[in-house]
Amino acid sequence: MTARAKNSAPAELRSPVQAQRPRLPPLKALLAFEAASRHGSFAQGAQELGVTPSAVSHQIQQLEDFLGVSLFQRQAGGAALTNAGRIYAREVERAIGIISEATGLVAPQSQAGHLVIAASPSFAAKWLQPRLPDFLRAHPDVRVRLSTLSEPGDLDTARFDIAIVYGAAPSAPWRAEPLLVERLRPLCSPALAKALGLRSPADLARAPLIHSMNALTWADYLRQVGVKGLRAANELWLDRSTMAIDAAVNGLGVVLESEMLAAEELRDGRLIAPFGGDAHTVEAASYFLVRAPGLRSGTRTASFEKWLRGAIAAANLPGRK
Repeated sequence: MTARAKNSAPAELRSPVQAQRPRLPPLKALLAFEAASRHGSFAQGAQELGVTPSAVSHQIQQLEDFLGVSLFQRQAGGAALTNAGRIYAREVERAIGIISEATGLVAPQSQAGHLVIAASPSFAAKWLQPRLPDFLRAHPDVRVRLSTLSEPGDLDTARFDIAIVYGAAPSAPWRAEPLLVERLRPLCSPALAKALGLRSPADLARAPLIHSMNALTWADYLRQVGVKGLRAANELWLDRSTMAIDAAVNGLGVVLESEMLAAEELRDGRLIAPFGGDAHTVEAASYFLVRAPGLRSGTRTASFEKWLRGAIAAANLPGRK
């Protein structure tokens, strides 16, 4: 009977996971090899890893013993990759790149110098993006990545350091801080307001109503301003505030939208608030600030939060405390 290797389990007792586990070399040895092959030098590879050249040499020797092939041809002036070493270096570099990308998907804060921000699409496009140059000028060492959150559930799969979430506060395990509220009112092109003679909310019965995906519906708004039983001349549904604002600018109807998101169009006169006055403005729906789970405090995130709150204050937006 052939003796089994010491401490090895009988084949019939091995789990499927044990049987299928791939044969992997020591990770430290792989990292030493990758650094030395990339630099073409044991000494420079050791400097990058913060170890001695002899430690790198020892790790590479361990890797060669594991593989059963020579990866470097040692010479008096240094070491050069063998043919097997060049093939292995190419594949190991590719594998480490994949691991790095996978790590970035779940831990973006690990990328030095990067700040990954996620926000609702219309807030990102209409308010945040136009103001980001101010932040970048003040912090030229920070590289910003801006992505969007279409649904509340996107937080579970999104990659971010900081998220700006629209609507209701995210539930556990997310920890959300109130950031600001929206002020919404009917908006339309000056030409449409004149053509339809819009002077009070009751006149909306003569207008096409544009619906967008915000937290206040036309029915809710009309109820809050005391208009009952209104039937619109026509209706148009759009799933982004950016689209709804553009539709209103083009005279397609009256949109119930955020003064914040339509600030540029209001400023240059492409949109007006036909009824004017705070009596026809309703505050609704908060924006919340969410930090990535386990995010280590750092200068990038702290600087962005300080800048963001300052930009909100400068725009005279109603913040939440």
